[in-house]
Amino acid sequence: MQPGRSRRDPALDARLQAALGWTFHDVGLLEQALTHRSYSSEQGTEGSNERLEFLGDSVLGFVVTDFVYAEYPDLPEGELAKLRASVVSAEALAEVANELDLGAALRLGKGEDASGGRAKPSILADATEAVIAAVYLDGGLEPVTRLVLGTLERRIREQAAGPGGQDYKTRLQELAAQVAEQLPRYQLRHEGPDHSKRFFANVLLRGTVYGCGEGRSKKAAEQAAARVAWERLRAEADGVAAEPVADVIAGVPAGAVLDHLVERPHEPTTTTGARDA
Repeated sequence: MQPGRSRRDPALDARLQAALGWTFHDVGLLEQALTHRSYSSEQGTEGSNERLEFLGDSVLGFVVTDFVYAEYPDLPEGELAKLRASVVSAEALAEVANELDLGAALRLGKGEDASGGRAKPSILADATEAVIAAVYLDGGLEPVTRLVLGTLERRIREQAAGPGGQDYKTRLQELAAQVAEQLPRYQLRHEGPDHSKRFFANVLLRGTVYGCGEGRSKKAAEQAAARVAWERLRAEADGVAAEPVADVIAGVPAGAVLDHLVERPHEPTTTTGARDA
């Protein structure tokens, strides 16, 4: 890829459209949604994604509001507002961008690109809103609703579950202390360049890999692994047979503890580990 991605990469665009679940009739909308103002300034053009970001913020808010209003009829207005805010935050949208690998597709100015702009949460969150607007303009409400709920519905339901509902590391630690009388441990590895790094995690309990997960950050990978492990451990506690979990860290025996890769046991008073990304 050339610095700043001055030319579209058809293969990259095709992968992104597949991830979005929408094939653009007007690919120029997607290109504009991926164009940061640093690129426009450098090229002397006016086609940045800022106007699309403005529209996408409202489209996103509408889709999420419509969903939570219909899905949670007993929640009062204040709780609905908190629920919506928790899943349309810049942090949540940056996570969505990482899942879609938007960073690799962004058009940035050379300086912004060189300074790690493809991994900056603010740039990723803004690009997510711009892409949402582009899908809306190109296809209307139906495809953008599929996109928004496809990426955010799980987060909405976890947030609606209440405090700690989405923090599977804490939930796993509490359950493990009760039924296994020991704390889980985590193994990590990563692949890929800095702007498109992917993390893989195993969670170990009783010397066995109980869950595996992956994500665009250490936190996401560990939370994904903890969720699998929590569901398996809960099933065992309920007397339901669980399927064995394959180790996602190639070449690392389930019982091996690599000090430079393994996080310390998750502290019960925090919602993320000290070394979470």
